[in-house]
Amino acid sequence: MAKQHNRYQAMIEKVFFDHFEAGTTAFEFDREELEQSAVAFGFPRIKNIGDIPYSFRYRNALPDSVLDTQPEGLEWIIEGAGKGRYRFKMVKKTRITPRKDLVVIDIPDATPELIRAYALDDEQALLAIVRYNRLLDTFLGLTTYSLQNHLRTTVEGVGQIEIDELCIGLDKHGCHYVIPVQAKGGKDQIGIVQTTQDMRFVAQRFPGMRCRAMAAQFMADALIALFELTLQDDDVKVVEERHYRLVPHDRLDRDALCAYRD
Repeated sequence: MAKQHNRYQAMIEKVFFDHFEAGTTAFEFDREELEQSAVAFGFPRIKNIGDIPYSFRYRNALPDSVLDTQPEGLEWIIEGAGKGRYRFKMVKKTRITPRKDLVVIDIPDATPELIRAYALDDEQALLAIVRYNRLLDTFLGLTTYSLQNHLRTTVEGVGQIEIDELCIGLDKHGCHYVIPVQAKGGKDQIGIVQTTQDMRFVAQRFPGMRCRAMAAQFMADALIALFELTLQDDDVKVVEERHYRLVPHDRLDRDALCAYRD
């Protein structure tokens, strides 16, 4: 994995500096440039070349040489720019992380033990826990239904995207909502790129329906943070944040239940 990461770093660094000049705030590149960089370094052929920009969009930090070009308060992101094309873009630095001063809400744990036993990774486990405990319903005050997990689709002007989970919501008036959910476990961070492309997908695929973009993240001590997100002036903003702890029914704090009521 370290060797693969080093290859990815070298390749994305070459593509970046093939385009970058002082004062540049955005530029596009395509997959062929990544393939050419692999040849230039003498690397073995990489079958899934799209995994390189994907890894730097969601999992890994860009090379230090790239980060050194970022002015104070700004950062580079990589977003889709069409089929097989990507865009380096300078944006305001945004870090959405769980608050440390937020009250924790205890919820009776309804997760089947069988599901906990066979969850394959943090992201899948998180989506399953959110689904079985109906945390979206609790958070949003809606009845929600999972439409599709790991939806791979395309967005005009962006290219291929993947939505961790897409839900449909229904309120007491009969109004329908589209709810894209991104799940983050481990060290992954909630990002502007995924939020933006999720909301653009909803606008194109479900015009006229209200989008309520959600993110879920594992925290320390088995807590789950839920965020409702929106875009304001091209920046990702938190509309609301709640922290939930799943506990056996016999460990519910009765005093806390009274406090929730009040």
